[in-house]
Amino acid sequence: MRYIAIPSYIKQLWEDTARTKEEKIAFIQAHAKALLKGDPEVSVVIPAYNEEQSILQTLCSLTGNTTSRSVEIIVVNNNSKDNTEALVLASGVTCIKETKQGITAARNAGLAKARGKYILNADADTLYPKDWIEQMVAPLANNDKISLSYGRFSFIPTGVTSRSTYFFYEYVADMLRYVNKYFKEEAVNVYGFNSCFRREQGMQVDGFDHPLGSNEDGWLALKLRDKGFGKLHYVTNIKALVWTTDRRIQMDGGLMKGIGKRLKRIFLKKAEPHSGL
Repeated sequence: MRYIAIPSYIKQLWEDTARTKEEKIAFIQAHAKALLKGDPEVSVVIPAYNEEQSILQTLCSLTGNTTSRSVEIIVVNNNSKDNTEALVLASGVTCIKETKQGITAARNAGLAKARGKYILNADADTLYPKDWIEQMVAPLANNDKISLSYGRFSFIPTGVTSRSTYFFYEYVADMLRYVNKYFKEEAVNVYGFNSCFRREQGMQVDGFDHPLGSNEDGWLALKLRDKGFGKLHYVTNIKALVWTTDRRIQMDGGLMKGIGKRLKRIFLKKAEPHSGL
C-alpha cells in the first residue's frame, strides 16, 4: 500500500505556514524533552549541510513521534554555511560539528556521540510519520537475529514532476527492491534516511566506513549481516513510510534519467551496496 497524495499530516508539516519559526522551535523544545526519558534507548542521528529551509520541519516530525522509548536526537552539522546550527541549538536539540566534509564522516560522528542502544538514521530534508521510531526499532528489539531494519519512502515534489507520477515510480521501485531482496543484493535497498541498527554492533564493524565505489548506508548493512549479527529486515508497514524531497532525483537530471540509472544498476551489473534513488 502507498499514498497517491501526500497525507494531510505530512503536508501540514511540510508547508506549515500556520506556525511561525518561533512556534516551531517551541514545539521542538517541548517535545524533545518529553521524548528523552532519562538515558536514551534510541538515538536518532541526522547529518545536516545547509538545511535551514527544512531542518525545523524534520525536527517537528521527529519530536512529534509517539513512543514509550527514551529518545535522543543528534544533528551533525557538516560545515553548514547557513543558519542550520543556530536553528537546531535554539530548538534545544543536540548539535555537534563534523569538519571533515561528507556523509560518511558525519554519520560516523553521530554514531560516536550517540548514547542509545539503537541508532536510527534520518535526513534533514525528510519528514517522519508519528509511529516511525517505534516501527523501525521494534523489529530489532523483538528479534536478536535481525541486524538492521530498513523502510520505504515517498517523494515530496519540489520540481515539475507530479506526485501522481512519483506514485507510479515508487511502485516500480518497490518491485525492484524485491528483485534485490530475493535475487540480487538486499543491502542495495538500505537508505541512510530510513534505517536502524544496534550501536554496539555498528561500532564493531567500523561504523559507516566503506570502500570506494560503494555508499555508507548499504555497506553498513552488508557488514552487519556478513559479520553474523543477523539478517536485514524490510519494514513495509505504511506507518514507517517516510517522505523525502526529490532533490536527489533532480540532481540525477530528472526522473527519466534517474529511472535509467536504476535499471542499469539492477539489470546490467552486479549489485553493490549503493544508495542512489
